[in-house]
Amino acid sequence: MTAVLCITDGLSDAEAWLTQLHQRGYDTSTTTLAKLGAVSASWPRCGLLLSHQAARKLAGDPTGFVKWCRQLKAERIVIIGERSNQFSLKCEFNGTTLQVKPPLDNWRFTAEVVARFLDEDQGVAVGDPSTFNLLRLARRVAASDVTVMLVGPTGTGKEVLSKFLHSSSPRKDNAFIAVNCAAVPDTMLEAVLFGYERGAFTGAHHPNKGIFRAADGGTLLLDEVSEMALSLQAKLLRVLQEKEVTPLGSAKPVPVDVRVIATSNRYMLDEVKAGRFREDLYYRLNVFPLVTRSLSERTGDILPIAVSLLAKHAGGFAKMPELTEAATQKLESYNWPGNVRELENVLQRALVLSGGKEITEDHLMIDLQDFLYAGQHEPSWLKAAV
Repeated sequence: MTAVLCITDGLSDAEAWLTQLHQRGYDTSTTTLAKLGAVSASWPRCGLLLSHQAARKLAGDPTGFVKWCRQLKAERIVIIGERSNQFSLKCEFNGTTLQVKPPLDNWRFTAEVVARFLDEDQGVAVGDPSTFNLLRLARRVAASDVTVMLVGPTGTGKEVLSKFLHSSSPRKDNAFIAVNCAAVPDTMLEAVLFGYERGAFTGAHHPNKGIFRAADGGTLLLDEVSEMALSLQAKLLRVLQEKEVTPLGSAKPVPVDVRVIATSNRYMLDEVKAGRFREDLYYRLNVFPLVTRSLSERTGDILPIAVSLLAKHAGGFAKMPELTEAATQKLESYNWPGNVRELENVLQRALVLSGGKEITEDHLMIDLQDFLYAGQHEPSWLKAAV
């Protein structure tokens, strides 16, 4: 979803809401209740942001609010209440409407919650300018059919970016299939990729078309392609050149139309120089390289990612606890050697320690010092548990 309509009647900080959403990549527009009828005829499918006061006026008759939402083609709706001492969320209408009461002293977290909720596809969580630039470039690359090589440290979202490339491409209505080349034994990977005929090897009782043919018309992600055996690299090179696969046990090649994305957490030219990766395959895969950066280099992404992870592990936006400003600053000041995977672990621990309530900096057990501190002193969450 890229468009958000903001009804300004009774909405305090309307400019701040619009600025936040615009910075998160949304096309924003404003209207008033008096002009809503004229807007509804031309406005595209969108998200809707309005105050509790405006929502009550629209719901003047039993079907009023629902009628306007349908007329505006609003798929996601956020209703902003008055600021209060306590942050609260409430989901209605099968999870399409979120009622928010912003806290007095933690507007930044609330704004990220709203921005993430309005993203119907719950795609890439982004807030850092460098990541926005990467997504803009990825969107242009997605429009073509070139092979993409994604490199970057482990846990920096290479698979997430691969899915973004697929969903932004003309192939988005077809299959997206990922295979981890490091997780499949070399003896099986060829059969997994290219398929096999019945009787091709012991145990092949039924034919299998393989992942390349399963992804025909769509996108195939070859995750950790640098782990692939040299013997199989030669066969992959031929498939990419000829755009056809030959299943094991068959002499007849089968044409395939697949967009290939390959990823690695290694510096590929070093792998080529060391003789662990074929140079010709590297250049075949590296038509358009994209690089993901460590989380410590894009601190603007930390809060949006944290909000997405909290919603995921808390059981949805309605059950998500507030992350205090002090807790957010602690997350943003850490260097995250484990990147997003480490951040996810920390937030899962925080949900356990907070009991699903407000997450403070004491709940963020990030490194060994935090655990030692908890053993030597009584943090607030431990006192509450006892």
